[in-house]
Amino acid sequence: MKTQEERIAARTKAQAKYDKGHTAGFYMKLNTGTDQDILAWLEQQDSKQGAIKRLIRDEINRSCR
Repeated sequence: MKTQEERIAARTKAQAKYDKGHTAGFYMKLNTGTDQDILAWLEQQDSKQGAIKRLIRDEINRSCR
C-alpha cells in the first residue's frame, strides 16, 4: 500500500505530465501605480482567470464580425 507522501508525489507527477502536454501559461506584470484601476477590478472578480478569458473572448468575437 502506498503512503500518503507517495500518493501525493504520484498525483503531482501526473499533473505535471498533463500540464506539459495540455496547457500554456504566461506572466503579466502590472504596475501598482499606473495599473491600479485594473488591479482593483481584478480583485473584485471571483475568478481572475475567468474574467480575463471572458474579456479576451469578447474582444475576439467583436473583431471577427
